[in-house]
Amino acid sequence: MVLSDRDIKEAIESGLIGIDPYFEKDVQPASVDLHLDETLLIFNNSNAPYIDLKKELPDLNTKVKIQGDEPFILHPGEFVLGSTLEKIRIPNTMVARIEGKSSLGRLGLLIHSTAGFVDPGFNGNLTLELANVSRLPITLYYGMRIGQISFQNMKSPAEKPYGSPELSSRYQGQIDPTESRVFKDFENQISKKS
Repeated sequence: MVLSDRDIKEAIESGLIGIDPYFEKDVQPASVDLHLDETLLIFNNSNAPYIDLKKELPDLNTKVKIQGDEPFILHPGEFVLGSTLEKIRIPNTMVARIEGKSSLGRLGLLIHSTAGFVDPGFNGNLTLELANVSRLPITLYYGMRIGQISFQNMKSPAEKPYGSPELSSRYQGQIDPTESRVFKDFENQISKKS
């Protein structure tokens, strides 16, 4: 069952859900608005001929900061990683979803490619996958409303919430936008025998 505005406020006030910073004005009928932090990771497309999923590519991204009231310009077809200003803590009895704001989507700004699901037990700032699918550049400002998060109760608590040692959760506790760690999938993979 999805939490209503009343449920969300009660869960935040009781400490069940953590959102920091939290402003009650950001609570919508069944979600909470989230804001864009100042740090972005831009892709250095000329540093590698392709992305090899088995290898860590430490020089693939460069960290930049949105300066004051100056916008970051996201050009058509560009893709950068951003982060929510808010640190989010999800209990092991809930899941959450982050979605874009419809006003931004109508201009061609997408905030996630596939990573809209937030596991029970997650604690940290959410990395955003920002893409401009319009034909005009889009300005991104520090602190702008960038998305919304909704919460859903589960039938029972997670047996192994996100961050459990057995899961090797890669993004628990992240603060800034965090590059992909998919290469870790291959570290303990058993090789096929010929």
